[in-house]
Amino acid sequence: MPDSARLQDFVHGHDRIFVLTGAGCSTNSGIPDYRDADGQWKRAQPMTYQAFTGTHAARQRYWARSLVGWRSFGRVRPNTAHEALARLEARGKSRFLLTQNVDRLHQAAGSREVVDLHGRLDRVRCLGCERVIPREEFQQEMTRRNPDWAGLEAARAPDGDADLEGQDFSSFDVPPCPACGGVLKPDVVFFGEGVPRDRVEAANEALETADAVLVVGSSLMVWSGFRFVQAAARAGKPVVAVNIGRTRADELLAFKVEQPCGEALSFLL
Repeated sequence: MPDSARLQDFVHGHDRIFVLTGAGCSTNSGIPDYRDADGQWKRAQPMTYQAFTGTHAARQRYWARSLVGWRSFGRVRPNTAHEALARLEARGKSRFLLTQNVDRLHQAAGSREVVDLHGRLDRVRCLGCERVIPREEFQQEMTRRNPDWAGLEAARAPDGDADLEGQDFSSFDVPPCPACGGVLKPDVVFFGEGVPRDRVEAANEALETADAVLVVGSSLMVWSGFRFVQAAARAGKPVVAVNIGRTRADELLAFKVEQPCGEALSFLL
């Protein structure tokens, strides 16, 4: 039986599917992914929490690249993979969607029961007073302070970033928190930073009541997502992945569909 037919049987045969999505779900929306088919980095590893909080220079580099990248990232729209998963929920087949993405495209497509494991890029949070600011508002303030940067063109990079290699970031003016003057950080989980406990607990509770796991567009190389597949396998729940290339969980999978996410899930539409 072709894998596409097996996937349809898998979906039709379960009513409480725990869905876990990654970067491959959003590539057709124009957001690049981090890893190749072997699970290796395609580019330099992203900013770590330690680097971002450690030096002002690191924050200048991050926010300059983000200022340029947000212009296109802020306009991305859901693709057929997001729409198919929203349809899966609407049909009562999926009760919970855990995404490793920070783009909020599942919500834009209509999914309701979504937990953003790694946070959301459309908000900025103060590390001092915890004030939350809409990203668009912060974008306007950065543009006001750095008009020469706002017009730069650059290739898209993952997570709203832009490739600005060779630039001197030392003149970039990073706005402080308007409430306390503290350091502002995108409201996402950086590499090297822990996932908030409430998100992990919500996912574990949903996994307990699920009868199967569907991984869509993730190599599962990051522990924060892989642990849920491990837990499902230990509990004897079938796990199926839609992903092009190797995943960290290959030996735990019932089977894998190596097709683009939207194509593999098109039967739901």
